Amino acid sequence: MSRTPLVAVVDDDEMSREATGELIETFGLATCIFASGAAFLASDCVQRTSCLLADVQMSDIDGLQLLHKLTSSGYRIPVIFFTAFPDERVRKRALKAGAICYLSKPVDPTGLRDCIRLAIGPWQGEPAA
Repeated sequence: MSRTPLVAVVDDDEMSREATGELIETFGLATCIFASGAAFLASDCVQRTSCLLADVQMSDIDGLQLLHKLTSSGYRIPVIFFTAFPDERVRKRALKAGAICYLSKPVDPTGLRDCIRLAIGPWQGEPAA
């Protein structure tokens, strides 16, 4: 029996975090949501995460720092960044650091689903496009 992929959402904006988690669940995926990078790193979800969706700008650990901490700890979790303040320089840095996608908020559901599919491949129970 295959397990449902887990997508972790890290965003310090509560409304965005909750809405994004609910959207991901409509894709047939499990979610863990966190208000900070530190909370995610301290959780047991890190080892189970199939894909991480992280805000670029957060108050404790920004998204790029979070990706660096994960990588330096040996985790190879596909990362998708999203931001309310898109910046071409930051996008280039994020992609160079290994991010799968860089999305603007509010996220387009189809674009997000496509990025998750790119990160983890098709999943059981995935709704038709």
